[in-house]
Amino acid sequence: MSLDTPYVDTCAADLSLALGGPERPALHVRELTLPGGIRLRLRLLGASHQVVLTVPAGGVVPAGGVDGAGGIVPTGGADAAGGADAAGGADAGAPGRPGAATAAGGLVETVACLPGRPPHLPGTLHDEAGGYRFTASVLRPAVGELHTRIAALRAELAGDPYALVGVFPGDPDAVTALAVRPDAPDGSVRWRTWHAYPQTNELVLTETAVALPRAPQPRCEEAP
Repeated sequence: MSLDTPYVDTCAADLSLALGGPERPALHVRELTLPGGIRLRLRLLGASHQVVLTVPAGGVVPAGGVDGAGGIVPTGGADAAGGADAAGGADAGAPGRPGAATAAGGLVETVACLPGRPPHLPGTLHDEAGGYRFTASVLRPAVGELHTRIAALRAELAGDPYALVGVFPGDPDAVTALAVRPDAPDGSVRWRTWHAYPQTNELVLTETAVALPRAPQPRCEEAP
């Protein structure tokens, strides 16, 4: 879909990852319901994107933050130009604080230009105990390749009911796209995003996986 608002993030170095926090004003929202009553809101922002995951009552999603107590450890950076710093740690530029997931069983993930905080997009963020994994990479395609890749991406996602694509004004390759994998294996929820910046010839790719709890298996009692 074509968007009337120019984007705020203008290169990969503007982006940060944040977990938790409020839903930010969106240009467009797609509501999805997956098997088991799991709900997702894909939100296109003027500054990039936000995904809101809601798990039914009784479900569990990552409940820690991203500091030492939460167990999420950022490792490395997406790219030197992607705003990540291997020494970043859990400082003002870190993705979030304890309580990133709400007590009601939800998770808010934002990748965007976030006013008031230094850009920080980690290459890998993994909470093994909570079942949350995020990866990001920054590509700089050869001349003309960005246009080819974005055209193919738009064609691929055009009829996908689990995807949302926004085209910002001024360039058909100025695209932010999100796509959920509804048939993710191992009881997980997974989504990918693409952020294209034709003015700097950059393509930012992210992928998120959230492991969901499995229902307890009934115990078999031996007959007396």
